Amino acid sequence: MSNTAIADTTVQAAPAKPVMTRLAAGFVSRLVILVPYLWLLFFFLVPFIIVFKISLSQPAIAMPPYTPVLDFSDGIAGFFAGFRDLNFDNYVSLTQDALYFKAYVTSVIIAAISTVLTLLVGYPLAYGMARAPATIRPTLLMLVILPFWTSFLIRVYAWIGILKPEGLLNQLLLSLHVINEPLVILNTYTAIFIGIVYSYLPFMVLPLYSSLEKMDYSLIEAAKDLGCPPTAAFWKITFPLSLPGVIAGCLLVFIPAVGEFVIPDLLGGSQTLMIGKTLWNEFFSNRDWPLSSAVAVILLLLLIVPIMLFQRAQARAQEMDR
Repeated sequence: MSNTAIADTTVQAAPAKPVMTRLAAGFVSRLVILVPYLWLLFFFLVPFIIVFKISLSQPAIAMPPYTPVLDFSDGIAGFFAGFRDLNFDNYVSLTQDALYFKAYVTSVIIAAISTVLTLLVGYPLAYGMARAPATIRPTLLMLVILPFWTSFLIRVYAWIGILKPEGLLNQLLLSLHVINEPLVILNTYTAIFIGIVYSYLPFMVLPLYSSLEKMDYSLIEAAKDLGCPPTAAFWKITFPLSLPGVIAGCLLVFIPAVGEFVIPDLLGGSQTLMIGKTLWNEFFSNRDWPLSSAVAVILLLLLIVPIMLFQRAQARAQEMDR
């Protein structure tokens, strides 16, 4: 073979390497995108389908305490024949019993108020951390995360010792002669708000700090140079730029607070009506798994659908800005 033929062969084979490199890079990028989708599939969608399937069954004295539906044990034909046994009686029962409606409404109201209180407490804290010297910011972050090093249940139990009539708070107020008799805080909605704000405060502070720490504070200095008062500069510059952190923090607090069970049960007492306690009673006291699964499905839809609509509206607004 001549040198010219060898050179032509080399030139023709040379582009093969970039093509393979691009294919490998494309595969890796798709794999990176595929991993979170697989995570959501196995740990969110599949459990949701199982719970939804249980909600379409009937309670039974058995283990598990419901009649199986859409079971593959009878083959494909039996699986499709099981569609005739599906019923929505559990969802109809939710509309006929005012207890569940009150539990949903109470949970949403308590979660909304707790989210607002957490924002009012967390925003100044995050703002102070973002404006603090860079040398002490890691220490401040560690102090915010420090409660996570202790069991959540132990921290809630500690508030019982603080808020009960003979607890630390009442003893302190009595010794300072601020009050004449112990305050009744435990087993009230006030105790629930205190517990939720304390427990979920880091979830509000961290996204707020992330947004405020990245903000260009030269904009504030420019506003002051133009004669803008500090309060107006905050509402016109600082707060709008921190809105992504505000939204993220509110969602991180509101969503788990709606279905909270431990705090209402320990700090709110037996009279507290929240959907988390209702789910617990239906699952473990009444052993009505189909009805409790229907309650869980409705709760999940009440949380997911508004968030999806909000994200879609936000995406449309961003497209219009472009």
